[in-house]
This record gives sequence, C-alpha cells and structure tokens, in this order.
Amino acid sequence: MRHVLGHFATGITVVAALDGDGRPTGLAVQSFASLSLDPPLVLLCVGKHSTSWPKVERAGRFGVSILAEDQRDVCAALGRPGPDKFAGLDWTAGDGGAVHVGGALATLDCSVHTVQEAGDHHMVTARVLALDARDDGTPLVYYRSDYATGVFS
Repeated sequence: MRHVLGHFATGITVVAALDGDGRPTGLAVQSFASLSLDPPLVLLCVGKHSTSWPKVERAGRFGVSILAEDQRDVCAALGRPGPDKFAGLDWTAGDGGAVHVGGALATLDCSVHTVQEAGDHHMVTARVLALDARDDGTPLVYYRSDYATGVFS
C-alpha cells in the first residue's frame, strides 16, 4: 500500500503551536487537504504515535505552513522526534498561539474542530480562522518516498 500510494504526489506542511510553556511545538504533515469552503475547514492526518500532536491539540489553535521547495531542512527538522525541533528555524507566533514557519508559501491559522481515530492515525478537521499566501515560489513536493524537484519548471 505504501508503495502504490507513494505514487500520489503531495505537498508538505508544518503544523505547529505554542505549548503550555510558550515554546513552539509541531510536526511535518504530508496528509493535508482543503475540506470545505463553507464553513472553512481543512483536513489533516497525524500518526497516533506522534509526541508533538498531543501538544498541538491541547493548544487548540495552531498554524499550518505550506512549505516551499527550498525548505527541505525545515521538513527534516520537524519530521524527526525530539524536544527542540525549532532550534535554528525561522518562526513566528501568530494570534492565539499559532506558529508559522518563515519562508512558507502560505500560512493558515486554525482551531481544532474534530479529531477521529482512523486506523493508525488521527483524522483531524480544523476550522480556518485566517490565511495568507505569497505569490512567488514553488511547493516542496513529496513523491515515491523522496522530494520531487523541478516539477514546476
């Protein structure tokens, strides 16, 4: 299943919030999609074994940063386990504790709407509260277990 579905190219996002101590916490998320325009909702799927997601969920409000092609290092930092994934990364805290990664193609501020169990993942719907995008750049794309480069040239 992993091999076959790896043929579906996806963008990569960072989902992040301020934890209870005011520090950024988050994770790289490949399973992300627009869900509804009215009300504005997005969908993301997070592995049940993530240690970062429970902190983001507790915050209630979080940021989604859609990564640009030149942000592989950000993806690597947020994709690994560890207590200080944001060390050395450019980030800002938005309204209500949403965290945005500097240089992202687009950012969304969201609040947790629903969380459901779905196999070995949590399926999260989130209400979009604010959004912003830049008009230049290309997305960081994941395809067949690797980054796909030059797909927009």
